[in-house]
Amino acid sequence: MSKKKLNYTEALTELEGIIEQIESGDLTVDELSEKVKTAADLVKVCQDKLRKTEDEINKTLEGLE
Repeated sequence: MSKKKLNYTEALTELEGIIEQIESGDLTVDELSEKVKTAADLVKVCQDKLRKTEDEINKTLEGLE
C-alpha cells in the first residue's frame, strides 16, 4: 500500500485488485503473505472511512431535530 492517504474509493479499488490476484492462485507464498497484510490495512482504511461518514451523518441528522 502506498504511503499517501487513500480515500475510500482508492482503498476499495486496491483491495478489489488484491482479491483478484489472490483468487487467481498465481501468487507465491511470500507474495500472498504481503498481499494479505496489505489487504488487512486497506480493510481498516475502509472501515475507518465508513465509521467517520456514519458519525458525520448522524451529527447532521441530530442537528435537524
